[in-house]
Amino acid sequence: MELQEASQRFEKRGIKLAAISYDSPAILKDFSGRHKIQYPLLADEDSMIIRTFEVLNTEATGITKGMAHPGFFYIDNAGVIRDKFFEVNYLDRFTPNDVIVKMFPELAEEVKQNVEAPHLQLSLAQSDRVVVPGNHISLIAEIQLPPDTHVYSPEVKGYKPIQLALQPSPEIQLASLTYPNAKVLYLEAIKEHVPVFEGKFRIIQEITVSRSKEFIGSLGSGKTIAVTGELKYQACDKTICYIPASVPVKWELQVTPLDRQRSPEAIQHK
Repeated sequence: MELQEASQRFEKRGIKLAAISYDSPAILKDFSGRHKIQYPLLADEDSMIIRTFEVLNTEATGITKGMAHPGFFYIDNAGVIRDKFFEVNYLDRFTPNDVIVKMFPELAEEVKQNVEAPHLQLSLAQSDRVVVPGNHISLIAEIQLPPDTHVYSPEVKGYKPIQLALQPSPEIQLASLTYPNAKVLYLEAIKEHVPVFEGKFRIIQEITVSRSKEFIGSLGSGKTIAVTGELKYQACDKTICYIPASVPVKWELQVTPLDRQRSPEAIQHK
């Protein structure tokens, strides 16, 4: 379902979609009809393709035996795998929109808000607005500095670095936090080289939506959760370093229950 919703964004980049599953053609036809899937769904009932791509979930048993680890392969026109995005636990999944953000960071979900911040422009974006428990998504802070202005990168020594710090929450788990590559700036006044960020750049915080029983039980028909924190930094130009700033940041996610509807019993896995 999520892949269908994101399909147009992939196709704008010339990327076609196809999904492979250990399900039978009958199950895939039922699923495709219920969710109006328009990209090809390929049945790999003996898991031969899944094994060939080395993504077989060897711990899956019973009706799930033969299933793949959930994820994505990005394959070019020559059939070469250029990138892959997979999780070991089948309950944790990258969303299609999150994969788009990883491959094309400028294509973050069109949920963008401007936040007032001293000495720079700050916009917040996110890979997804609507998620389910176990989804991996990206939260993005996009910063635009004026000309001849910089902030210090996290590896700086003796200065106040820029830092995106999110509040812990039982509703999410914080994953990797990615800063861009720093530029080494020579400060003539103090004869020192320091790592900085200039111009326009992004800080990306990856999170996983909780799939605890308590959280799933609290969802009902769905709920909105907030992810909050602050952006800390000190901006400097050629003549002055301004007072350190701390700006509140906030993203909202609409969490919906997992789709647990199964195909008719006659065609289910036995």
